[in-house]
Amino acid sequence: MTRSEQQIDRRLEQAIRDLLEHRDPTATICPSEAARKVHQGDDDGWRSLMEPARRAAQRLAEAGQVEIVQGGRPVEPAEAHGPIRIRRAR
Repeated sequence: MTRSEQQIDRRLEQAIRDLLEHRDPTATICPSEAARKVHQGDDDGWRSLMEPARRAAQRLAEAGQVEIVQGGRPVEPAEAHGPIRIRRAR
């Protein structure tokens, strides 16, 4: 992993924490919100950050900082396929 990729990963993790911090404690966010926050530009280049954002959410979930949910229920990070939401760990 390059230094640039590591910096983006850290920025995505921080973006997830920041977004959740400014929401209701029970609210969820989409990984795309973190990708959009980290992307520097007005184009749709944030889309290339979607998988890194999902991986950032998985790392945070494995560290016990957030939960990944599907259909309103927590799922194991490695088992999450398809659309996910992220919420504060409960």
